[in-house]
Amino acid sequence: MAENKTQPTTASVLDYINAIAHPKRKEDALKLYEIFNQIMPEPAIMWGDSLIGYGSYHYKYESGREGDFFLTGFAPRKQNLSVYIMPGFKKYTELLSRLGKYKTGASCLYINKLDDIDLKVLRTLITQSVDHMREKYENKD
Repeated sequence: MAENKTQPTTASVLDYINAIAHPKRKEDALKLYEIFNQIMPEPAIMWGDSLIGYGSYHYKYESGREGDFFLTGFAPRKQNLSVYIMPGFKKYTELLSRLGKYKTGASCLYINKLDDIDLKVLRTLITQSVDHMREKYENKD
């Protein structure tokens, strides 16, 4: 059975963020770090070499593939900030209508800079998505 290639590491999250060369991207990453730390009781952990994750859940697909991944997190990329909303976005259309300027992928919210969005709405989106993930995956065998 195949497992998720991206695994938690012992690398320092703050060392990773502080090594970001672009000043605005670094500033935004530190702000996201602060926001996530206020929302999440679990500490930030580096997953692989570029993902900052909080909490974890175990998934198992009908195909037999299973593994562990973070409940939420972010990655300060060169092109944008990627915020991970693991349940996807279908149930959050009202929140997204008030968020500001962004793009989405399957579970990724792509933001050019935090100045483009409403941070209060982002906090709500993260909180609701984590609540959904905890309800769906915690205490399940």
